[in-house]
Amino acid sequence: MSDLTHDNSHYQGLNLLRFESSENLQSIAQVPGLEFLGKSVREFVSQSVALNTRRAYASDVGRFERWGGGIPCSPELVATYVATHAKTHKAATLRRWVASLSYAHSAIGLQDPTKTNIVQATLKGINRSVGAAPKMVNPLLRDDLLSILDAMAINPRDFRDKALLLIGFAGGFRRSELVALDVADIKVVRRGLIINIRRSKTDQEGNGRQIAIPFGRTRHCPVAAFEAWLETSGIRFGPIFRPINRHGRISEVRLRDGSVAKIVKERISAIGVDPSLFSGHSLRAGFATSAAQAGASSWQIRRQTGHQSEQMLARYIRLTELFESNAASAVL
Repeated sequence: MSDLTHDNSHYQGLNLLRFESSENLQSIAQVPGLEFLGKSVREFVSQSVALNTRRAYASDVGRFERWGGGIPCSPELVATYVATHAKTHKAATLRRWVASLSYAHSAIGLQDPTKTNIVQATLKGINRSVGAAPKMVNPLLRDDLLSILDAMAINPRDFRDKALLLIGFAGGFRRSELVALDVADIKVVRRGLIINIRRSKTDQEGNGRQIAIPFGRTRHCPVAAFEAWLETSGIRFGPIFRPINRHGRISEVRLRDGSVAKIVKERISAIGVDPSLFSGHSLRAGFATSAAQAGASSWQIRRQTGHQSEQMLARYIRLTELFESNAASAVL
């Protein structure tokens, strides 16, 4: 632990929060006043956030504990923790750590130390002194996507990746939404595909929403790619996008969301483009940017992507509009 320590002894009467595993986040600790809560309550609380979010919480709290902290903790300790790492980690990472510690306290009914003035002022100071604007990955634009698809061969991995890239792009999907799709979530209709998104980052309650992907106007049609992948793989139920080993064997489990980034990077590299500029988010960003370039309105794009605010989507549209009626084009 850092030599910038604070006395945390007045918190030691409570047993520390423990996460049994990143797969099964146990959000309730046995602390005074909460002993009556049973296993079923703990399980439901753990399901109140998405699996990937629970994994991130568990990882962040584990890091904090290895540093020397614990749950519960004092505001001073949280402030010291983020200040100690301010020169070595991005401001966005520090904010995520603080959010994880906030949840770790509030989930078990403890006072949240991260909402105090000292923690918030420390974060604000870090943002002002060493913070930077969020790094935006390059969008995978339509023309680059078509070049990737043109370079593909005919084998199970290529069939899978073609379907994943086309559906991910045409649906403006988040990585987690894309890999969560099951066969039962997609219905082929006369005009294309109807896809049921059961849960997403901004839909933690699982209300779900539906989007449509129409038949494509080029030889690279997302509907045809989807049907070709199912036919090639023999998948009839369960996860649509699955790992394939080096022998061509298709797994029974679904891809992890990190695999989307690996596929995007591998495929963009194959056409001679620097893969470090792209990520799994490039599909979603590429759709929003390409749709804006094609003249789609903001509400049309948001209907597909599920963006809840104009502000988030505006980042992509602004990049497109930079060249529209640009004054420099009239003088150079």
